[in-house]
Amino acid sequence: MNKKIKLIIVGSIGLDTIETPRHKKETILGGSLSYACLAASFFTKVGMVGVVGTDFPKKYVNLYKGFGVNMEGLQHVPGKTFRWHGVYDKDMINRRTVSTDLNVFAAFTPELPASYRDAEMVMLGNISPNLQIHVLDQMKKPRFVVADTMDLWINNARGTLVELIGRVDMLTLNDSEARLLTDKHNLKECARIIMKMGPKYVVIKKGEHGAILFWKEGTFIVPAYPLDEVMDPTGAGDSFAGAFMGCLAECGGRGADCIKTAMLHASVVASFGVEDFSVERFHKLDRKTIKKRVDELKKMIMPPR
Repeated sequence: MNKKIKLIIVGSIGLDTIETPRHKKETILGGSLSYACLAASFFTKVGMVGVVGTDFPKKYVNLYKGFGVNMEGLQHVPGKTFRWHGVYDKDMINRRTVSTDLNVFAAFTPELPASYRDAEMVMLGNISPNLQIHVLDQMKKPRFVVADTMDLWINNARGTLVELIGRVDMLTLNDSEARLLTDKHNLKECARIIMKMGPKYVVIKKGEHGAILFWKEGTFIVPAYPLDEVMDPTGAGDSFAGAFMGCLAECGGRGADCIKTAMLHASVVASFGVEDFSVERFHKLDRKTIKKRVDELKKMIMPPR
């Protein structure tokens, strides 16, 4: 645990109930922070910034430890942990939220331990832009900052969100959110407008169709790795983001080549994540297996001559 922390991630930790057409799992580990930290841990030393209640199972704390995740930034406070209950349609894409109980997450204020403040990489998960800015204000001089956002903040906190966007190196959001933020339909135009707000890079996520990276000099499209079966799509985007940041931290660069490599690895790690419920698939995953699937994805994108 004394190894220098290269990446910190802030986000939610939850206890989820997930229903798919064939299975139902109750009180399983969820939250954007869980998926992102475990995905990043395959590549770099990561510190988590989140909050849990007194009901949070010790087995999940031990799980984080097993993946080498630093938990100095994890707050344990009186009350219940954030809980979410979702039901997926037969297509395993659309879902219905049955209940969302913020519990201790409603009053969460991220406070960074000293060991986190000089981290090189920062991933600001999908929380309010006020809190994302609060985290940034505690950092010294991070080399690369990525922020995720959603329609809730675009609609209800646009001014603060735009301020945040002006301070990050990359913004990630899905295609509908990019259109909502810019009031444009063409995704290339959306990205161009967002980059004018400050970020050098924009990643627009397209779910089962992969993701598109935009920067001033070009565009890079990464497809989702095709699977025979999806067991639980929950957290796929968070796994993508965590693996992306972890790989980028390992690469040690901020140029387009490093970012392209990170996106390929992110797509692959996310594909593993959805093969089982919660983060169960990550227990049986290693770098050799990740590399094999990355090589397969590369051949699908550009087969050898």
